[in-house]
Amino acid sequence: MKRSVLFDTETTGLDPATGDRVIEIAALELVGDLPTGRAFHVLLDPQRDVPEEASRVHGFTIDDLRGKPLFADKAAEFLEFIGQDPLIAHNARFDFGFLNAELKRAGLPPLDMARMVDTLDMARERFPGMPNSLDALCRRFGVDLSARTTHNALLDCKLLAEVYVELMGGRQHGLGLTASGGEAPSVQYAAPVERRSIRICPTPEELALHEAFVGKLKEPVWNS
Repeated sequence: MKRSVLFDTETTGLDPATGDRVIEIAALELVGDLPTGRAFHVLLDPQRDVPEEASRVHGFTIDDLRGKPLFADKAAEFLEFIGQDPLIAHNARFDFGFLNAELKRAGLPPLDMARMVDTLDMARERFPGMPNSLDALCRRFGVDLSARTTHNALLDCKLLAEVYVELMGGRQHGLGLTASGGEAPSVQYAAPVERRSIRICPTPEELALHEAFVGKLKEPVWNS
């Protein structure tokens, strides 16, 4: 079955070209578009400050990150996890841009943009003109958002995995995504419901009233 990797990053800001850095990477392995339970997750020391406005988004301060591994220390492990498979993210150009900036800084080749699968593009195509943030999609598909108080990358990956299944065509309501390395659950179809047709016959009185009504019409088409 097809393997792909769904991932998310958190950063110190919005633009790697101005010195913003990756502080968190989370990735989930998908097989047949469902999580297998294999995951990659790391917090990183950005070697710079974390602005207050960024901390309000993801909840991390520099004190949380100081002494964590550097990106260069974890790059090989991350690249091994993602392999050569398609890479799925929401607003993927943002995440690709940051990861490629970090890879360049570490002296490593960039990720091939041809591997990118952007769920934001998928959502915009399916729901044009509607809000298509991850939160909006979770609400639209009935995905539980109660644990999402900040933009934690690992939690966002788990939410996006459910959204991605729905964007790819959905699954039977009530079937959870697999949380182990086992086979993804198969869809169980309900037995067909027996349908009965009901024929309604008019009474002689109703037929007479109908004939009288039609007789008042000028050239009724059903008498042609």
